[in-house]
Amino acid sequence: MFNGFWENVSRYPRYFITIILGVFLNAIAPLVPLLKRPSTAIPLLGALIGLLAFMFFTLRAMLGLGSVF
Repeated sequence: MFNGFWENVSRYPRYFITIILGVFLNAIAPLVPLLKRPSTAIPLLGALIGLLAFMFFTLRAMLGLGSVF
């Protein structure tokens, strides 16, 4: 009844990593051509940095890790 149970359970982390990488690559693939020209790369990188800063300050305020400024 439990033949290969742990073998089957050990496959789930690999499956999870594969799914995450697939989602990440499909999200990034349309943006790669935009990084080849400086006129689109600079705003794209600025938007990425802005998004990361927004997430950082939002999570910091939500978790009560101190004042924002």
